[in-house]
Amino acid sequence: MHKNIEPLVNDGFDGQHAKRILSYIQSQREKGKNAVGIYCGYAPIEIIQAMNAVPTVLCAFADKTIAAAEAVLPANLCPLIKSSYGFIITDNCPFYALSEAVVAETTCDGKKKMFELISHIKPMFVMDLPQLPDEREAKDNWMTMIRKLQTFLENTFNKKIHDEDVEAAIKDSNKRNDMMNRIFDFAKLQPPVINWSEMYDITWLAQPANFSDIAPLLEETIQKLEKRAADEVVFGNADSPRVLVTGCPVGGDANKVFRIIEELGGNVVVIDSCTGMKPFMEKIAEDTDDPYAAIAERYLKLPCSCMTPNTHRLQELDKIIERFKPDAIIEVVLHACHSYNVETHKIREHAKNTHGLPYLKIETDYSEGDIEQIRTRVEALFDSL
Repeated sequence: MHKNIEPLVNDGFDGQHAKRILSYIQSQREKGKNAVGIYCGYAPIEIIQAMNAVPTVLCAFADKTIAAAEAVLPANLCPLIKSSYGFIITDNCPFYALSEAVVAETTCDGKKKMFELISHIKPMFVMDLPQLPDEREAKDNWMTMIRKLQTFLENTFNKKIHDEDVEAAIKDSNKRNDMMNRIFDFAKLQPPVINWSEMYDITWLAQPANFSDIAPLLEETIQKLEKRAADEVVFGNADSPRVLVTGCPVGGDANKVFRIIEELGGNVVVIDSCTGMKPFMEKIAEDTDDPYAAIAERYLKLPCSCMTPNTHRLQELDKIIERFKPDAIIEVVLHACHSYNVETHKIREHAKNTHGLPYLKIETDYSEGDIEQIRTRVEALFDSL
């Protein structure tokens, strides 16, 4: 963050999104709301919010608990899984501690096995995610799982989820997404008036929050960004490389990639992951005959590499390249995330052949041992532009 630029969110937690979110969840618990932990962008938060509960993201991105996790889990497993499990078994995850139930999903084999190891700790519902999204029965099967999630939450918390509350939650999500995309549009400017860390913080804040709680902050953020644009307060300059970062969920210790890009003079104008812009790019159909079917249809469009064929990812990539005009694509792949790693070939070829964009794959974990190697490779990419 540039020292001469006023932070977008002035609440004492600047750059510390975890503490900010924790404070919000604690305040909601104090109001009598239940907290439901989630691990993935496929967890339909509208169902949780329709019950007047608050969703809590449980994925961890820190290196410090991985050693403890490796006492049980294999060392060559995805660092996100090891970190998340490590926080639980060391009793160091405040978000897991606040959660009264957990919603899991079958996006990858490693996470499925981890869910088995923690299933006895708190009430858990594992959603069987259809991974052939173009098949006719995928939507019906996913809608069945969403209905089962409804029953699980109702039985766990002894509360009824009404269709009108689900519809209201859908409309709130759409309003939030509209405002989030207004914020993302400030990254379209050349140079942008918002940087990666601000976009990252805002996306994390907006995911669990009730719209009525987050709307004033989003509106204030838009106003501040409009003022920056009017005053020509920008990040970098017209020659700063504009970078689209795609791939695995990136956060915490993996943010080293974002920092290196910025330190070398680049601007991250797109965070194309489920810890970034991806959850906010689509809207859910409103006022349909079945709000559960509308939710099922929207979530199946999320282009995670667990899907096959994952043609929707390339289609979404086309849209965001046209929208944000990046100069290069950097794909971040976490160690042992085989589905994203295999898919890098398609992304590289699509970037080169369809858009003529330079592409760099960075395979990493949460340690600091590869920082200088990453710096050298990003520097070489920028020199080639």
